Amino acid sequence: MAVFRSGLLVLTTPLTSLAPRLAPILSSAARLVNHTLYVHLQPGMSLGGPAQPQSSPVQATFEVLDFITHLYAGADVHRHLDVRILLTNIRTKSCLPPLPTSVQNLAHPPEVVLTDFQTLDGSQYNPAKQQLERYATSCYSCCPQLSSVLLYPDYGPAVSPAGSLGVHLPSTIRPTSPVARSAKQPVRGHQRGAVGGTFDRLHNAHKVLLSVACILAQEQLVVGVADKDLLKSKLLPELLQPYTERVEHLSEFLVDIKPSLTFDIIPLLDPYGPAGSDPSLEFLVVSEETYRGGMAVNRFRLENDLEELTLYQIQLLKDLNHKENEEDKVSSSSFRQQMLGNLLRPPYKRPELPPGFYVIGLTGISGSGKSSVAQRLKGLGAYIIDSDHLGHRAYAPGGPAYQPVVEAFGTDILHKDGIINRKVLGSRVFGNKKQLKILTDIMWPVIAKLAREEMDQAVAEGKRVCVIDAAMLLEAGWQNMVHEVWTVVIPETEAIRRIMERDGLSEAAAQSRLQSQMSGQQLVDQSHVVLSTMWEPHVTQRQVEKAWALLQKRISEAPSGP
Repeated sequence: MAVFRSGLLVLTTPLTSLAPRLAPILSSAARLVNHTLYVHLQPGMSLGGPAQPQSSPVQATFEVLDFITHLYAGADVHRHLDVRILLTNIRTKSCLPPLPTSVQNLAHPPEVVLTDFQTLDGSQYNPAKQQLERYATSCYSCCPQLSSVLLYPDYGPAVSPAGSLGVHLPSTIRPTSPVARSAKQPVRGHQRGAVGGTFDRLHNAHKVLLSVACILAQEQLVVGVADKDLLKSKLLPELLQPYTERVEHLSEFLVDIKPSLTFDIIPLLDPYGPAGSDPSLEFLVVSEETYRGGMAVNRFRLENDLEELTLYQIQLLKDLNHKENEEDKVSSSSFRQQMLGNLLRPPYKRPELPPGFYVIGLTGISGSGKSSVAQRLKGLGAYIIDSDHLGHRAYAPGGPAYQPVVEAFGTDILHKDGIINRKVLGSRVFGNKKQLKILTDIMWPVIAKLAREEMDQAVAEGKRVCVIDAAMLLEAGWQNMVHEVWTVVIPETEAIRRIMERDGLSEAAAQSRLQSQMSGQQLVDQSHVVLSTMWEPHVTQRQVEKAWALLQKRISEAPSGP
């Protein structure tokens, strides 16, 4: 059967009966659609009669919210799919006017429409398919050559397995009072509200948060997107998507799911954001983790003579497949951890290098653990070129850089035995850009020449992978000698602690050393692979082994010859 890039799944089964069948329905849909899957809820609709079915409002109850959460949680096992539950026909009690008669445009017009609707014979050659196609095109902009598929009986009989989720779905919104509420209880609507977050690599837990906010809001939703200082405490901030990219994905998702709302997407630069100061806002959607922040916002509003916001606390989505050191919830932090060791951009082509010889440039800020990663790669079979050792050779009496350095900086940088005192030289150049440039203009070309000689030696020894370990790899322009740049990252606070411990420097001196280098973010922006040594050694080893295995696969699949 053909596979489509985008699809529309029309769910017609009543929600209580649909919940236990949802996993196989999503699996069936995931076999047919490989990029964007829109979901339209129309419980109780029949495709079997002679009359053309019409879209009708679905009242927003707590059961509907819980089902939306259940669907996004179930979709998390199909992470190649960008699932979007469309909310145009889902209305709160305070807002049930007729549905719009115009066709809603979608960012990715569906190429196929799918449904869980059950025909008597289970046949694909059925008038129900024509009804389905007409219904889909009356509601949404679809591709001209729209295909249709009846998923039943592919997803199996409507038998609820013992202990299934069909009895009681977990509550999406944590109750503010211990009084039990009915699943059929309508959700109250508001005119304007807010929601905030980092929204990095928009995932299904974000989509639950945003969907609830969109259902509650009738006119306007203010969306705060964390930026600048609020990102500093994030795990692996170097791998965060840029603000503009996060906003672009967020905006497309929101306009797709509820185009009738006005969205005001703004940078969130402090913990309160517009929720702390906008008098027109009525509610704030928070997660279990950010509920205390929501309470702080309300205290701040009261201090400034503003009414409190109604807080809606959304339960976190559990990540049942999380690994060691990853959070047990669906989170962007875990997604960034999973990127470690992966290829982030295509390798450089280096036809001037011998065929079958592959060069990695390994870099990282001072204290990042770069040299320990180099040793792990050596253990896996890589030939290591240590630029520090090459620098020692170049500085040594009779070395290619010795005389030029002494002439540039004077004989007072020498020990009594004539050897260059690197500590004295370092104190001259660190924090002095002019002096540092004089030194690097001498040293970098010399070290590059020595590195090329070492590469020739690696080729002679039959090595397939060579790693140039160099803190200043990118500053020196040595990326033109390698196929890939690998960067080791670490939080700056941890780097400073390590430098102080390793080199006996003061905190100010350690900070000065880091300021003389490119930042971790600048390095990552030019890197092909990112690793981190911020966890236990065995976690680092596992990262390096993953990166090495993927590298071997790339090398084996690369075309031979220049």
